[in-house]
Amino acid sequence: MNLLRKLNCLFHYYPKSAPFSSLISSFTTHQLTLTTFPPDPQIALTTLCTNGQLKEALIEMAARGLEMKFESYDMLLNACIKKRAFREGQRVHAHMIKTRYLPPVYLRNRLIIFYSKCDRLREARNVLDEMPEKDVVSWTAMISAYSQRGFATEALDLFLEMLRSVTEPNEFTFATVLSSCTGTFGFELGRQIHSLIIKRTLDTHIFVGSSLLDMYAKAGRIHEAREVFESLPERDVVSCTAIISGYAQLGLDAEALELFRRLNLEGMSSNYVTYASVLTALSGLAALDLGKQVHNHVLRCKLPVYVVLQNSLIDMYSKCGNLIYSRRIFDNMSERTVISWNAMLVGYSKHGMGREVVELYKLMRNENKIKPDSVTLLGVLSGCSHGGMENVGLEIFEEMVNGKDGVEPDIEHYGCVVDLLGRAGRVEEAFEFIKKMPFEPTAALWGSLLGACKVHSNIEVGEFVGHRLLEIEPENAGNYVILSNLYASTGRWEDVRMVRDLMLKKAVKKEPGRSWIELDQTLHSFHASDRSHPRREEVFAKMKELSIKFKEAGYVPDLSCVLHDVDEEQKEKILLGHSEKLALTFGLISTSDGAPLRVIKNLRICIDCHNFAKFVSKIYMREVYLRDKNRFHHISMGVCSCGDYW
Repeated sequence: MNLLRKLNCLFHYYPKSAPFSSLISSFTTHQLTLTTFPPDPQIALTTLCTNGQLKEALIEMAARGLEMKFESYDMLLNACIKKRAFREGQRVHAHMIKTRYLPPVYLRNRLIIFYSKCDRLREARNVLDEMPEKDVVSWTAMISAYSQRGFATEALDLFLEMLRSVTEPNEFTFATVLSSCTGTFGFELGRQIHSLIIKRTLDTHIFVGSSLLDMYAKAGRIHEAREVFESLPERDVVSCTAIISGYAQLGLDAEALELFRRLNLEGMSSNYVTYASVLTALSGLAALDLGKQVHNHVLRCKLPVYVVLQNSLIDMYSKCGNLIYSRRIFDNMSERTVISWNAMLVGYSKHGMGREVVELYKLMRNENKIKPDSVTLLGVLSGCSHGGMENVGLEIFEEMVNGKDGVEPDIEHYGCVVDLLGRAGRVEEAFEFIKKMPFEPTAALWGSLLGACKVHSNIEVGEFVGHRLLEIEPENAGNYVILSNLYASTGRWEDVRMVRDLMLKKAVKKEPGRSWIELDQTLHSFHASDRSHPRREEVFAKMKELSIKFKEAGYVPDLSCVLHDVDEEQKEKILLGHSEKLALTFGLISTSDGAPLRVIKNLRICIDCHNFAKFVSKIYMREVYLRDKNRFHHISMGVCSCGDYW
């Protein structure tokens, strides 16, 4: 490049108002000597783009003016896409317009991709709309940009516009648009797209199949997702992970684990997303030994450290009752997201460790790297509630209302305050708080107050709340149980019969209770009065033995937990058949002395089973971990972490 061209470049690049001294300074800075560039301008541009010197490459572009051709523009756009350099890419586009260069379809597609990578969807769409002709890449690139950024409606509208055009969608178009088929309307359209896919014989394509099963799984149609998965002629890690994740996200944890084992035996290669999905399933099952096994497998595979996988490990260990491991992983993280903090905070909260929750929250605030979100504050308020720290919790809520953390309290945060006041025995105050809320009280919120009325024997408020709940949730058996028990605690037997008759009249049925216990990496499941387990005779024989032994030690069956209109002997027999008692008993006869017992229940643990577990812990010197749908109960020497309030 001769000296005249160099000066011309600089005059093009710098504003006309810039002093000549800045031009000379830049001339020196960029070291534009006679020997800097090879004689061929294309080689010069290639060198600059390869080295990431976009500023110098733009100077070269300005110097070449009308001489810029396809290869040069392509090279510059690729460099801008790689660096997400919006301003520089805009100048390339402007140069095309200024020099009246008419880019071919390929370069226009690169412009769509460039603007999309820079999150400039409006500019990307303008390029698409102005194209005199479009190919399948043009449409697919824009649909993908909308889908990846959550603009599902725009993605689906554009896909329908594409169908009306002369361009036929290909497998990548279908795989992309299916990710936007969410919600009722989106799912129905997704099913129609599935029909179109079958018509064009693209349903066996691995990318399309993975997107199809993911769509069905996210819509809760796991059987359809499984059918798509089983029909795939070949499977990759994406399709395998999608179906496992589908089961785990729907709470079908045992099925997710079983499928993972099967696919592993078939030679499936797992990635960090696969392991995160499996850990989600193991969290649901509270399968600690299996969780440790998966953790060891991750370490042996030497997978790169991904935050999402570490978050899953924190969640798994806390839900399996091992907070020491959770905190160890949390403390050793080189990078944390708000999800990392939330997983640890909620873990402490579910275990009733209020002090640890508040200390961790203070640490988060002091570090000031990650801002708390709505879930963070829910975990903190819940932790204060479960940990008996109502004054601290109320202070934090007041700070929320005043906008300290920038998180506006919603109905769930108000619910935590009601729970907090109720646990502290401040039932009347909780009732008044509900009346003054800026939200309509939910059934969950009234249920929390009803539970507090039962514990603190507040019949007046409890009766009002109970009947309000029966209006809102007439199908929820738990509300009938608590109201009936509240009446029974004050000797109002006529009202007890009225509630039970109402329950029978409305044909309200309790969801069947199920409990799990993991032994030797095998999950054993029990339901009420279960007779299906291979060792059922041993379990029931031991159960009778425990009943006698515990009664001698002071255990009195709480017959109020049985709503059936039968005699006391039959009620006691029903209580002995509760699934968590069967799981605990099986654990006692199947483990060595002193080994901890970990049981998970799909419903709220009843008072009688909670008392029974305390006697197991006290008499057999066992650590007992009970996890119900609300919280963790860690029982040691007959004393529970929940303080007998949950």
